[in-house]
Amino acid sequence: MSDEKILIVDDEEHIIELLRFNLINAGYKIISSNNGLDALKLAKEEKPKLILLDLMLPGLDGFDVCKEIKKDKETQKISIIMLTAKGEEIDKILGLELGADDYITKPFSVRELLARVKAVLRRAYPSSEFESNIYESQGFKIDFERHEVFINDKKIELTLKEFDLLKILIKNRGKILKRETLLDKIWGYEYIGETRTVDVHIRYLRKKIEEDDKNPKFIETIRGVGYRFNPINE
Repeated sequence: MSDEKILIVDDEEHIIELLRFNLINAGYKIISSNNGLDALKLAKEEKPKLILLDLMLPGLDGFDVCKEIKKDKETQKISIIMLTAKGEEIDKILGLELGADDYITKPFSVRELLARVKAVLRRAYPSSEFESNIYESQGFKIDFERHEVFINDKKIELTLKEFDLLKILIKNRGKILKRETLLDKIWGYEYIGETRTVDVHIRYLRKKIEEDDKNPKFIETIRGVGYRFNPINE
């Protein structure tokens, strides 16, 4: 069981109670707030590991709360998952720009939310498993040291760029990586602006590692933002 403390910030009491019930059952310690100002105070006093932050809050909205938390040295290391009923891409992009680690759109499944929480906390507080040279999931295996990839024990041949792209996605699994970030980390500054390069390599990569590259289960496209490697049953 986990002992991480999570702050839930939402102005809908039934959402708070739903999240509280399921997160406590998952082993987390829970505190909550129904407004932005109180959330900032609790963040400083309680130092939670993660904040589940609704965007539509009275007074100080979720964007402002995120901005304040990330610019304060006392709280800037706290992970944030934004909760929003909005589907507009600009809201998601703005949240990520302000420092949020992930977002989830209402209505959401509790199972998905718990998976996102686990992934964000694992990235923020990595275990020795996460730093391992080998990653395995659902018949998929990658050996980072040997530069080898296997699907159901069959070796898959990847180009150097494809391997590097897959590696950075897996090392940040569960986290949304912008096309620009991937471009800069793998191809360098001379490719800045050529985000289509990333899309092309993702397409080739999916053809090699996905059972159905038209309906990928590992590499998810986050429309208007970038890509995320989904940890399957970890």
